Amino acid sequence: MKFVDEVTIQVKAGDGGSGCLSFRREKYIAFGGPDGGDGGDGGDVLLVADLNLNTLVDFRHNRSFRATNGQPGKGENRTGKSGEDMLIRVPVGTVVADSDTGELMGEVLEDGQQLLVAKGGFHGLGNTRYKSSTNRAPRQTSKGTPGELRNLHLELKLLADVGLLGLPNAGKSTLIRAVSSARPKVADYPFTTLYPNLGVVRADVERSFVIADVPGLIEGAADGAGLGVQFLKHLSRTRLLLHLVDIMPPDQSDPVEDVRRIERELARFSAELAARPRWLVLNKTDLLPEGEAASYCGDLVERLGWQGPVFQVSAVNADGIQALIYQVMDYLEQVDNDQDLGLSEE
Repeated sequence: MKFVDEVTIQVKAGDGGSGCLSFRREKYIAFGGPDGGDGGDGGDVLLVADLNLNTLVDFRHNRSFRATNGQPGKGENRTGKSGEDMLIRVPVGTVVADSDTGELMGEVLEDGQQLLVAKGGFHGLGNTRYKSSTNRAPRQTSKGTPGELRNLHLELKLLADVGLLGLPNAGKSTLIRAVSSARPKVADYPFTTLYPNLGVVRADVERSFVIADVPGLIEGAADGAGLGVQFLKHLSRTRLLLHLVDIMPPDQSDPVEDVRRIERELARFSAELAARPRWLVLNKTDLLPEGEAASYCGDLVERLGWQGPVFQVSAVNADGIQALIYQVMDYLEQVDNDQDLGLSEE
């Protein structure tokens, strides 16, 4: 299934029903008076977050949605039936904007959450509404107002606690396979990840977090090169970034310079994302002779001048993976506790 994270659709709310012009006409009642009822309101268009959806692929072929109109009023002061709302199901994490004005309309972040995107028209008034002491037989009614018509831009930003960052072939897909049940493609060539993957990582029976793997970045990504920058927005909701580094690159490049390249592209894409907490994960320690990994990784960290947490792992044989999982889980729980106590900077 193709991963689709942006789409434009058109929505039309229902029009309000017109009011009715009618007079009461019954045997033995000479002056029955007006009895025209109001029309019904037009249906609204709402987006509904659905946890079972993970892409916007369903909108590839159907991009036009319309709620039903309100029915006209009837005699005997009968009100017309209101139009039914149009409910459009979208993945959790969808951001909605008006394509014509650029106005941000909102986002849906919880399963079942609804967002009104087009308001239905107001009902018209029947002639009964215009009766007065000086106008006993009004022939005046009003039409319902039209429902809103909008062109909407939907953009999906995945909801994950932790995001994986790194160059192509750094081992991100192998790592997410090692820590979760997600099964992204893994191969010995770059760009095997063509779209984001989500995995649930369980530290214990009742402790878990969601991790996101996006396509690897290359130099010039901020200018449109490669695939990674297209999906970096999916890391914008994460609370922690794991910067995965291949300590023995097949192209013989310097891992320190590889880290700097990612940092430059990250900063060019978003200063906010570049400032997010980021841990260094030195991967593929299994490629070094036994006993040399610690000194080799220590030299890399020293040359980087890295001040944050550092982990040495081998995603292939799961060395160091469990310690990484527990550290991430503890960090996320601490962040949650700080937010509950009002200690978070946000």
